[in-house]
Amino acid sequence: GYSPLLVGAGLAGNPHVFVGYPEIAANTLGMQDVNASCPGETSGGFISLTNGADYKCLGYRSFFPLHVDYSTSQLDYAISYLRSHHDVRLITMDIGANDVFKAGCTTLACLSGVLAGIEANLRFIYGQIRNVAHYQHALVTLTYYSLGYDPATATSTESLNAPIIAATLAFGGKVASGFDAFKGPALAAGGSSCAAGLLIVLSPGVCDVHPTSKGRDLLAKAVVNAIAHS
Repeated sequence: GYSPLLVGAGLAGNPHVFVGYPEIAANTLGMQDVNASCPGETSGGFISLTNGADYKCLGYRSFFPLHVDYSTSQLDYAISYLRSHHDVRLITMDIGANDVFKAGCTTLACLSGVLAGIEANLRFIYGQIRNVAHYQHALVTLTYYSLGYDPATATSTESLNAPIIAATLAFGGKVASGFDAFKGPALAAGGSSCAAGLLIVLSPGVCDVHPTSKGRDLLAKAVVNAIAHS
């Protein structure tokens, strides 16, 4: 639900202005959501505040409030919450792209290392959720939509999604395909998620990487469908 337009307008002091797929999916499913997301988070930063893996989450947290208040890592918060709230029946996760942004890879070897790190981190995270927090209910990972569905861009996005999918399935999770959610509308607009109105417009013909409300609703639908088909 992050929008640079809302931040630029000085509205980030109220986290409720950021409405993402978790809120929409929870409303559709008749659930109360607890959204611990943090803009700019990496899979490594999710695990620890002090391992140097953070991208922009810690900077954001130092200026603006999150949807829920916590001072630990997201993983520590999640484990603590699950241990004290035994009525949780769904966890959703969407993470990994910021690992790639942080690395800024220019070689295939660099990118391969980043993707391997994403999978290793997610396996650790899901292992902690399953075996330390003893959470055994629904776990859904939302994969990434592609900014474009031309062969090169789509293939790059699928490469990012591959380790995310592998880690999810290894721990009995379900995959909600953000990639497929955007594909049809984007192809109908010439292959561009921006042209399809799925990404936030920064200037004419130029979009941010974050989704519009239209894109957000498609992602929420993918999560709901993953639950319905499980």
